[in-house]
Amino acid sequence: MKDNSIDNPLHKLSNPAQRALANAGITDINQLAAWREADFMKLHGTGKKGLQILKALMAERNIAFRQM
Repeated sequence: MKDNSIDNPLHKLSNPAQRALANAGITDINQLAAWREADFMKLHGTGKKGLQILKALMAERNIAFRQM
């Protein structure tokens, strides 16, 4: 499940969080810019720790969750 390539920072998430994203069709961190943070948190397998990791990874790439 884990893709340790430098191009896919999602490997830093837990396996349940990775599965949640994959089941939602998210394969690239840039796709999260179309998601609201609240909608991401509704995915089974995600949590506060995963959200913190994602927000840090997204900030490194100057992307953020959609506001509304």
